Amino acid sequence: MILSLIPDVIKLPAAIVLGAAIAFYPAKWIGQSEARQAAATAALQTSVTVLRERNAINDQVTASDAGALCAALGLSDDETTECMRRMAETTGEPADGGSDTQDRSPVCRAGSKP
Repeated sequence: MILSLIPDVIKLPAAIVLGAAIAFYPAKWIGQSEARQAAATAALQTSVTVLRERNAINDQVTASDAGALCAALGLSDDETTECMRRMAETTGEPADGGSDTQDRSPVCRAGSKP
């Protein structure tokens, strides 16, 4: 009833503006979510690439002997000898063989005392 009092010249542009506003915001939200998803996918791909490169480097270092690793550092002869001596001393295990009776782990395990 009240709409019949408003001329069509005003109703038509108002309807167009209202329809555009109703369609704009859902489209904007959909676009933003797709952009977020694309950014997350790109970040994941970059992480996977970096991890693969790191694993390849770790494999090369693990497969190399002490002389090759020290030589790769570009050290002088005296420094290379010292480097090889230190690498021969270094092992992946604790000096006491891991027989420490006191657990110094900061992680609380099931059944452990605080």
